[in-house]
Amino acid sequence: MAPRWRVVIIVLIVCAANLGAGQGALLAQTTVPSIPSFDRIVTGLMLKNGIPGGAAAVAKDGRLVMARGYGLADVELNQLVQPDSLFRICSVSKPITAVAILKLVEEGRLDLDAKAFRMLDHLKPPTEASVDPRIYDITIRQLLQHSGGWDSRRPDVLDPVFIPQKAAKEVGAPSPANPETLIRYVLGQRLDFDPGTRYAYSNFGYCVLGRIVEKITGQSYEQYVKSEVLRPIGITRMRIGHTFLAGRAEGEVRYYDYPKAPLVESVFPNVTGRIPAPYGQVCIETSDSCGGWIASAIDLVRFAIAIDGRRPPALLRSETLQLMTARPPPPLWVGTFYYYGLGWDITPIAGTTGRWWHTGSLPGSFSILVRTHDGYAWAALFNSAPEWGPSVTKFYNELNQSLWQAAREVTEWPAHDLFSQYQMSSTTGPVTSIVPTASVSSPTALLLIADYTPFVAVISVGVLVLTIGIKTSRRRGRNRNRE
Repeated sequence: MAPRWRVVIIVLIVCAANLGAGQGALLAQTTVPSIPSFDRIVTGLMLKNGIPGGAAAVAKDGRLVMARGYGLADVELNQLVQPDSLFRICSVSKPITAVAILKLVEEGRLDLDAKAFRMLDHLKPPTEASVDPRIYDITIRQLLQHSGGWDSRRPDVLDPVFIPQKAAKEVGAPSPANPETLIRYVLGQRLDFDPGTRYAYSNFGYCVLGRIVEKITGQSYEQYVKSEVLRPIGITRMRIGHTFLAGRAEGEVRYYDYPKAPLVESVFPNVTGRIPAPYGQVCIETSDSCGGWIASAIDLVRFAIAIDGRRPPALLRSETLQLMTARPPPPLWVGTFYYYGLGWDITPIAGTTGRWWHTGSLPGSFSILVRTHDGYAWAALFNSAPEWGPSVTKFYNELNQSLWQAAREVTEWPAHDLFSQYQMSSTTGPVTSIVPTASVSSPTALLLIADYTPFVAVISVGVLVLTIGIKTSRRRGRNRNRE
């Protein structure tokens, strides 16, 4: 059987189990509370887009009311995604970096209007490079708001984070470039616009912010965020991910490119031949503060509801929240329905700090985190993503709208709080997942279905799809033989 058909059928089996779970099913020996509308929507989008695995978590009024794993964490090993499986969160790393910066502001160690590159004056441009003097006017605030002066949307320009080989070559440093090398490379490039005059999304800007954290604290970016942002709110498993499969963390999923995706060249010069894009097209370690974290969906909702203290302790004071969620000054975002604040997309809602959200995508990964103004937060993570461009934009729009619809369909929210079941020890590491890792090779041994109707229905569809697929493949094979 072709690998793609194998993935589809396995996901159908797992999704059928999840549908049954919405009506009383048990995974392994532990009840996994579900909200049927979220189960239906997430599994439906996964099937539609050929995504092997995903996870979702929902919080209400500071309580974790749902945490679910869907499909496969590892297709080759038939391992199920767990509710607390770790995924690359891509650009959802940016709100984490923003909170780290804002904590330094609260402590009086950093000014939002400080000139970022004057603070990093130990990093020098390439020899004989001409420095655009405007780069020394870029402020911390402008980096947070994506108004620093770089526009990677131009067809002839790539975000420096995605060209680490070129940056390393021009600076004369080892490849792929680390964050410091990227900064030295950019010091030799002209800005695309005057700082603060318009919005243009920039991964590189958040790369710089990570180095600001290191310069002020004397710690690595990762170490500071873990100790001062994550650990105080009970998150201990999050970490910067690794590019190669061999560096996969305990509990982390495996990543898969979109169906029929071509192999690509690695950014690592010692890797020969073409490779799957999730494992070398981007250097995850270099992307640390702009897109390098791995986390569970549970971790992300815990983070989102701790920022303002919906679940104490609060990460930021109320006056800092006002800074984070304020509309940038003109000429940015004038008259728009939403805007980008300090690390978040923001929809303003009168009398509140608004609705916050962020998304992220890399080859083999997609993430979304939403924090509403009225007490809810949810996160969804996937170990594959559609092809970059219109397809991934369409997927985001459908996912975002569907998650809102799932929330609207809930007529009675669970009263329980699952956070205690996923509480991590600060000294001994994570506790065992409430759903043990298991193989889907024997789904009936894993799943006790209280209502067989959804299971039978989806399996029936799966068998039909498989039959059609096999017949189509055979027909195509005969046609090729005739040619």
